[in-house]
Amino acid sequence: MLFGWAAVALTAAEKAGWKVGAASVDITPEYPVRLSGYGSRTGPHEGIQMRLHAKALALTWDASPAAIMLTVDNCGVPATMRAEVLRRLKEAGQAIEDARFSLHSSHTHCAPALPGLLPFLFGEELPEDEQAAINRYGEELTGKLVNVVKEALHKQEPARVEWSTGKVLFAMNRRFKTETGYSNSPNPYGPVDHALPVLKVTDASGKLRALFTSYACHCTTLSINKTHPDWAGCAQKELELRFPGVVAMTAIGCGADQNPYPRRDLAHVERHGVDLAKEVVRLINEPMKAVHGPLSCANQEVMLPFDTPHDRATWEQSSLDKNKATARHARHFLDCLDRGEAIPAALAYTVQVWSFSDDLLTINLPGEVVVDYGLRFKKEYDRARTWVNSYTNDVPCYIPSQRVWEEGGYEAAGAMVYYGRPNRFASGVEEIIAQAVKELVPAGFVHTAGEKIPDTPAPVPASK
Repeated sequence: MLFGWAAVALTAAEKAGWKVGAASVDITPEYPVRLSGYGSRTGPHEGIQMRLHAKALALTWDASPAAIMLTVDNCGVPATMRAEVLRRLKEAGQAIEDARFSLHSSHTHCAPALPGLLPFLFGEELPEDEQAAINRYGEELTGKLVNVVKEALHKQEPARVEWSTGKVLFAMNRRFKTETGYSNSPNPYGPVDHALPVLKVTDASGKLRALFTSYACHCTTLSINKTHPDWAGCAQKELELRFPGVVAMTAIGCGADQNPYPRRDLAHVERHGVDLAKEVVRLINEPMKAVHGPLSCANQEVMLPFDTPHDRATWEQSSLDKNKATARHARHFLDCLDRGEAIPAALAYTVQVWSFSDDLLTINLPGEVVVDYGLRFKKEYDRARTWVNSYTNDVPCYIPSQRVWEEGGYEAAGAMVYYGRPNRFASGVEEIIAQAVKELVPAGFVHTAGEKIPDTPAPVPASK
């Protein structure tokens, strides 16, 4: 049974406003390739459990330049690949401004490894044939991302854009405090963000064309050694089954310290996807808020400093660690010292902010960003108009809040080894990022002094 939606004809003003196109491409590898996400994997994937996709949404308001929202079923697409996609688009005559291009990785742990991402995940150099397969897949994926963006641009037509926010409950904080630190275990008392923002695109006749959603949770329901897009892909599949011809897309919010529960079973991942899809269906069958242009997009690069550099003795001690990834990581930086190379003192980090007129603010953050950031920005800016994504445009490492940095643990420090960073961040990176966001957010979205900040989103009015 198909669920309907209100078919409302476009007003004259809206016909002169948005043009939107959506496209999808299968990115499943048809040959053996090592999957990313889990360092325990020792060989190529063992088959296809569910196929992987990349999807593009192209939006143009009047005579403004086009903007692209791209989702990819992968643990993380590095900034180098994103830059190559933009370069090839320009070469093909489809130049997209850097600030108007948002690439969202789903962070599924059951998709192929990519060159340059998580370089020390496996604790040892991969066999030559396996590395060649990863390089081949990376090149093929780059080409497919270029093509799906071109297709979305080509398919643009007059459209109505609307949005609303619902709630899904399967994400839970995973930082559980023990006598020896923080373990990766369910913490029902930790901070969470269960909001489910949904962007809906309908054509001039009112027919549903695309859905873009975001949820703050790791895509780690599964740990199988087969391709699978996890709950994000299951949600998209469910929506596309209910609405044939629709392109359903899923990004990830600030969910670096959130896991889906229950997990580790195919039945669970399918249930999470269905739960999300059902909430989307509920939302799009109720009044949603119209999103108008112009769309203003801005980037700002900041430097996130690393903590006090290790000395040679510390690296030498770490090179003997029983954890193969830790030992390999240390040997890498010892080799850098031997070659006289400087150890990086900071990470270049680019914040991206989009404002759709005064209707919607989206904040896009690179990396595995913990939930505190999403919760913070929805307090500092108008919660009823603010949408925060992470894993966007690059996945360089975990991005801890000040609270998580002080508590310590995997998200604060331990994971930096797998990402090839020389150390944890110095104290204060949250404020550096927050200041960059503040400088980009239009004044109309900022709470004024003395203004009451709602604890829950305000009711969504009907479309204009």
